Amino acid sequence: MRSIRTLTLATLTALAFAPAAFAQDSTVDTASGKHFAVVGGVSLLQPKNDPLDGVRKVDGGPAPTLSFSYYINDNWAVELWGAADKFDHRVRGTDGARLGTVEQQPIALSGQYHFGQADNVFRPFVGAGYYESNFSNEDLASDIGHIGVKTAKGAIGTVGVDMNINSTWFARADARYMHSRPELTVNGEGTGDKAKLDPWTVGFGIGARF
Repeated sequence: MRSIRTLTLATLTALAFAPAAFAQDSTVDTASGKHFAVVGGVSLLQPKNDPLDGVRKVDGGPAPTLSFSYYINDNWAVELWGAADKFDHRVRGTDGARLGTVEQQPIALSGQYHFGQADNVFRPFVGAGYYESNFSNEDLASDIGHIGVKTAKGAIGTVGVDMNINSTWFARADARYMHSRPELTVNGEGTGDKAKLDPWTVGFGIGARF
């Protein structure tokens, strides 16, 4: 009789604690359902060679970058990405001589698709969108006046991968291509000449989602 009472008491106790235990088990640490992410990092921007007659190379340079993303769901996101400081470039002529310097600071808005589940360790993604890059502090050797570079505008494409550290933190590596054909100006007047810069960026960063 005592054993029946003990078994009954144990059964009732287990039933009483079962809902609480189930609720605790169901509270899983997950990245799924989080709608916002921010990434801080550094990127190296490198324009293509021979962008203009008389110019052999525009040297690349690093700059800190930031991005803010809104995840519509676990796979689709909208990202605002940009340089937190300016990329510095040295311009070299066909003989390798230095012609001067110029700076640029891009910003872009893209749609992205992230493959796989939100909690996968590695999550590749691709994106496409629109960007603008403002050029400033042009210091280019010229005997005809001040040479300037108009704002570049066009398409941007992105490929990358996130490595989940936990449900909040992740590391990111990405590459971006910008279709960049800014017009040159002399003393503020357009020349019709366009520099075919078409740069790539390669970046690394740390992100958090919430």
